[in-house]
Amino acid sequence: MANENAGSLGSSREDKGREKELAGRAAAKLVKDGDVVGLGTGSTAYFAIIELGERVKAGLKIIGIPTSTQTGDLARDVGIPLTTLDEHPEIDITIDGADEVDPQLRLIKGGGGALTREKVIASASRKMVVVADAAKMVAVLGKFPLPVEVIAFARTVVERKITALGGEPKLRTKKDGSTFLTDNGNPILDCHFGKITDPPGLAAELSGMPGIVEHGLFIGLAKMVLVGRGDRVEEIRR
Repeated sequence: MANENAGSLGSSREDKGREKELAGRAAAKLVKDGDVVGLGTGSTAYFAIIELGERVKAGLKIIGIPTSTQTGDLARDVGIPLTTLDEHPEIDITIDGADEVDPQLRLIKGGGGALTREKVIASASRKMVVVADAAKMVAVLGKFPLPVEVIAFARTVVERKITALGGEPKLRTKKDGSTFLTDNGNPILDCHFGKITDPPGLAAELSGMPGIVEHGLFIGLAKMVLVGRGDRVEEIRR
């Protein structure tokens, strides 16, 4: 029985991996010659970057702006020329993943720790395309804890205020027990709110809270979601 369960688990991981690859590669095909491209962070955006690297090798002319140092390293490895927001403050298309997506294309992001840079780049983009496997699609946001990037100085105060809002904040740590820090040098609180029935309301509360750098609720930013389902890609537009 144990072996059967292990096989089922392995199959499930393979299915999810295939869905991520299908979605990521499909999104990369939306990029046109001459585009400035926001390059997302995470396991599904990874496949979009791999596909873009292959297209660049075949002659596609683009420049990318990475949302994290990890993504920047990957983009350079596959041959995508990089630029900065200072040089190109307007982005044609951004391809990024999400931890959860609801029917209104509202997102929870930040599981990889890049939420602030991801949101800045999404806000500077003419089009944000989200790539996801089918498990990321939810009826109501909130099963995945909401990441909140804070300045260390304000952490305890922010924790108390989030608790007063009904959240359960937990400091994100690394495997060795040390505090996880973003590329900006800040800690993250992973906040369990349960079902988030009013994402815009919660987003407004958090955005107005001193000490919070950024939160992982992305409202009104995604224009399209490409979802890998089995062996096909489903397109959802807002």
